Amino acid sequence: MTDTTATGPDLAAGIAALARIAAALERLAPPESAVPDLAAADAFVWQPRGRVLQPVPVVNRVELALLHGIDRVRDQLHDNTARFARGLPANNALLWGARGMGKSSLVKAVHAAINAGAAAGTLPLKLVEIHREDVETLPDLMAILRADAHRFVVFCDDLSFDQDDTSYKSLKAALEGGLEGRPANVIFYATSNRRHLLPRDMMENERSTAINPGEAVEEKVSLSDRFGLWLGFHKCSQDEYLAMVFGYAEHFGLAQDRERVRAEALEWATTRGARSGRTAWQYIQDLAGRLEKPLA
Repeated sequence: MTDTTATGPDLAAGIAALARIAAALERLAPPESAVPDLAAADAFVWQPRGRVLQPVPVVNRVELALLHGIDRVRDQLHDNTARFARGLPANNALLWGARGMGKSSLVKAVHAAINAGAAAGTLPLKLVEIHREDVETLPDLMAILRADAHRFVVFCDDLSFDQDDTSYKSLKAALEGGLEGRPANVIFYATSNRRHLLPRDMMENERSTAINPGEAVEEKVSLSDRFGLWLGFHKCSQDEYLAMVFGYAEHFGLAQDRERVRAEALEWATTRGARSGRTAWQYIQDLAGRLEKPLA
């Protein structure tokens, strides 16, 4: 019988080849997810590549008191968030309506106000932003947050879905469907210009092509039903717009003749064809620049 056992150079070459194969497989394998340091900040951005929660040291937001013209929805969202932060039942919220009226600003301002008014020794409420294109990875994010002691507001800005986009099904399942459902320590807030998150032509197309049009449309709009709290934002009046302008001006100490500011602010809105919180803020930035005053 012939002895086929490798020895000497052949054995060393075989071991080296196996080592190279093992190293190549390790490079192909996905990296292990790092345990998130949720004490690093009160706000994070979800990065699905690598399953990372990236801390945001300074959040771009305005104070809650500076958001004028949206008093009713402001109070509703604040109350819902405050109940959730205390461990009480609360609803997912959809902030929908006119552009530039402070939908995303309200979410960030409410988060800051809740933490500022929290009792000493309590865990801060965490805000986690997920980008629209990453909603399919929401179950992965939920799995990470479920195991933590903090409470989380998961926030998606400008959420909407276009024709042939099926990722809304993942969002539906993550919010209220599936065996596990939404974690008790997580609530989902989204902003959108569309009340049902889907374009009208997409819904009309479903009606015209489906065997049962009613069922097809119901399947599409059922996503918005996952949000127990619907907060509508509508175009503001001239008085509300000016209240925003003067509120900002007083807060930042932009001393100017009131009638002059009024005239300039109205002209600014007219040239842009819109009155909104965003338009008011853009005018204030222009005014502060002309006065050479920083907006701290």
